[in-house]
Amino acid sequence: MARRGHDLVLVARDVARLNALADRLRAETGRSVEVLPADLTDPAAVARVADRIATVPNLGLLVNNAGMALTGTLVTSPAEEVTRLIALNITAPALLARAAALRLTHEGAGAIVNVASVLALAPEMFDGAYSGSKAFILNLSQGLSTELAGSGVHVQAVLPGATRTEIWERSGKDVDAFPAEMVMDVNDLVDAALVGLDRGENVTIPPLADLAGWEAMQSARVALGPQLSRSEVAARYRAVLA
Repeated sequence: MARRGHDLVLVARDVARLNALADRLRAETGRSVEVLPADLTDPAAVARVADRIATVPNLGLLVNNAGMALTGTLVTSPAEEVTRLIALNITAPALLARAAALRLTHEGAGAIVNVASVLALAPEMFDGAYSGSKAFILNLSQGLSTELAGSGVHVQAVLPGATRTEIWERSGKDVDAFPAEMVMDVNDLVDAALVGLDRGENVTIPPLADLAGWEAMQSARVALGPQLSRSEVAARYRAVLA
């Protein structure tokens, strides 16, 4: 984003790494880079970031990228770890997207990029708490895109597959256990996501070669809409009720 001419506000927990990254980006690009340390599992920290979103000059883009996976599953992980996942993967991005939507709709331009996962579409493949949190991000993005239509604000959900990042090591999992052809380099993922953003895509799935499957699923989902809320119980349940 700095190479594209954006000034940045970087948000993460590790102040030393943030400062090192900020120094490198300033030197390489000449852009202004602000460091805002925050643990987004902390409601007070989320509120501080939301306040900065509301006040930073010339806000043009929010990237909601923070996330974590459990070390086990919903059943085997400690309850406090599940609570942290919900706070980081669901609560924080929802509140920060809200703050950005309020600011950007007032400006009449800008974009919100929410990083979800292909697991939003495949809950059987991984822990349900993690994939459920990413399904929330996808739903949030699609709903927000509809809500903000005509406002000048674009909303994009990015759905990566397995990607070589620190999330694996932090959750005690080995990304090298996957076949090499299943794991994407993070730089390739970001480049593809930006192409999708430039094209105005609402949902970008970098590993998906053929969009026909996604488009068919979306069409089937939309077609179900009128059938999902009725005053009468469906006929297939009436015999049981009788």
